[in-house]
Amino acid sequence: MKNIQISEELFFALLKYHLVEIDDVLPEIKKGLEDKLEAMVRRELYTKYKTAPTEEEREKARQEYLKKVGMHRSFRW
Repeated sequence: MKNIQISEELFFALLKYHLVEIDDVLPEIKKGLEDKLEAMVRRELYTKYKTAPTEEEREKARQEYLKKVGMHRSFRW
């Protein structure tokens, strides 16, 4: 299983919620986890783009990655 790194801010927010039971940090935790998930998805698409066995699969993964990062179609090559 892979390890995943999170920011120190998110880590402390999780500690506050689980150990001290402060519910005010829930929006911060949700945002931090969503941002981390998006970064992981982008990284997976980029890796797939770089390691795909065929040119077709590479191009498909590249287009998915560019779409995910918000690159406008007119700026793509």
